[in-house]
Amino acid sequence: MTHFGAICPAATGHLNTMTALGRELKTRGHRITVLGMPDAEPNTKAAGLEFRAISAAEFPVGTTAKFYEQLGKLDGLAALHYTISLSEKTTALFLRDAPQVIKDAGIEALIIDECIFGGSTVAEVLNIPFVTACSALVNSFDDSIPPAFTTWKYHLAWWARLRNGAGYALMHSFSKPIYKVISQYRREWKLPPCTSINDFYSASKLAIISQQPAEFEYPRPNLFELLHFTGPHFDSTGRKPVDFPFAKLSGQPLIYASMGTLQNRLNHIFYCIAEACVGLNAQLVITLGGGLEPKALPNLPGNPLVVGYAPQLELLQKATLTITHAGLNTTMESLSNGVPIVAIPITNDQPGVAARVAWTGAGQFITTSRLTTGRLRRAIQEVLMQPSYKQNALRLQTAINQAGGVRRAVDIIEQVISTNKLIINRN
Repeated sequence: MTHFGAICPAATGHLNTMTALGRELKTRGHRITVLGMPDAEPNTKAAGLEFRAISAAEFPVGTTAKFYEQLGKLDGLAALHYTISLSEKTTALFLRDAPQVIKDAGIEALIIDECIFGGSTVAEVLNIPFVTACSALVNSFDDSIPPAFTTWKYHLAWWARLRNGAGYALMHSFSKPIYKVISQYRREWKLPPCTSINDFYSASKLAIISQQPAEFEYPRPNLFELLHFTGPHFDSTGRKPVDFPFAKLSGQPLIYASMGTLQNRLNHIFYCIAEACVGLNAQLVITLGGGLEPKALPNLPGNPLVVGYAPQLELLQKATLTITHAGLNTTMESLSNGVPIVAIPITNDQPGVAARVAWTGAGQFITTSRLTTGRLRRAIQEVLMQPSYKQNALRLQTAINQAGGVRRAVDIIEQVISTNKLIINRN
């Protein structure tokens, strides 16, 4: 059996998907050690996996909350720029410390979240095989695909490629400090320089595993051989238990609203959601994702049920509609239950996820710059009343059920790591 190291950000959305893969590998007899900031340890231990900290002195317990407190107040390009600036610091420390931690643990293969910059460089210097796991949208600078930080429509016309190329150029400009850090370590370790922007990401040459179904992604011929769409990577039994007042559910159609665990301090959005749902024959449940306490949002219109955290998987089984920031986890978990979506994307890859929700016909989105109570109410009413949204959500539910999920993802991981050979995907 193999000792796998799993590396991902300490954010809940990334940990939930990575620990789901880890638990499945563990059931097959492998040893799994999650590596990351100390804040990741409780979720890792709740999933029954081993943990080793990276850069514990610089990132003591509580660091993640401080990072995300600031991020949660931002949106759009400001939030994206903050995320990239934060990544510069974390990447430098990761490259400095991760190789020795991995050596000391005796790890033989890696599963690296694609949001870990420099992960492929660490694997290369250690001569360890690795697989890329995508808990967010697939990272790839491909001018046939709109950049993930935009809500631009997918189109193959020449003007769309020019538009997309300009977007990637902006992203490249923002990310130069990160690329500089990675290039510096590659020179010190006598590794060949990166030849393309995509090389700076943790892109495996064996397999890239996405938790999207193929039907939720634009065509990607450039990654055809490497990219496997396995559907969502989640496992409710491996999550920390969450108390919830189920007795307060009224039995009315349930509207579930979550702005995730990162961009969840934009209070006006919660007030807008609550007001937009007033008068509907539905019960609104709002989860604050740990960013706020319910008392921080007094006098919400319509008296919705507000909680700090919610057992999302259980509530989505009861939901009629999800209102979300369009984080990929919440989106996939909603569609896994055939629940249509109204998205309010904030930053990072959320605009791209929201654009795909609309592209597939499973919902609508409203950007924060255009968000008003009236627009949101009209979107909610249309998605609830127009049967095509529910039908398309059910179509994607079927696609997800057929994609294979965690088990297929781990089948691929086992095969490419044991053979150290690429396998042609069957999407």
